[in-house]
Amino acid sequence: MKSINPYLIFDGNCEAAFNFYKEVFGSKEMFISKFSEIPGDEGKKVSEADKDKVMHVSIPMGNTILMGSDAGEGYSGKINSGNNFSISIDTDSKEEADRFFKGLSEGGVVLMNMNDTFWGAYFGMVTDKFGINWMVSYSTQH
Repeated sequence: MKSINPYLIFDGNCEAAFNFYKEVFGSKEMFISKFSEIPGDEGKKVSEADKDKVMHVSIPMGNTILMGSDAGEGYSGKINSGNNFSISIDTDSKEEADRFFKGLSEGGVVLMNMNDTFWGAYFGMVTDKFGINWMVSYSTQH
């Protein structure tokens, strides 16, 4: 396993929150992308209400990365305090990603099957049998 990082989910104010965190923690870098950047051939049409919402943001913080996104229609459930985070695992191989995903899926709910994505990762999302949200990823851009 390469790393494990917190992933925070917001209800439309992710960009404001991460600008705040960037200032508080003195971060020099911040990567941000919006739902409007999803290619049209990905099979999901992004609603007008979601186009300016954050699809993914990250701020390096020491040896970890604080990551987040806004909830979008069809991309996540209703956001409540306590379910608005995931643990993101970056793996060393597709096989390791599949092994972790399979294990976490036992008795849980698969939100997105492991699959190659347009952003260059092999990625999936699952809520385990204890209600914890996980994102499993292997970067295919090496």
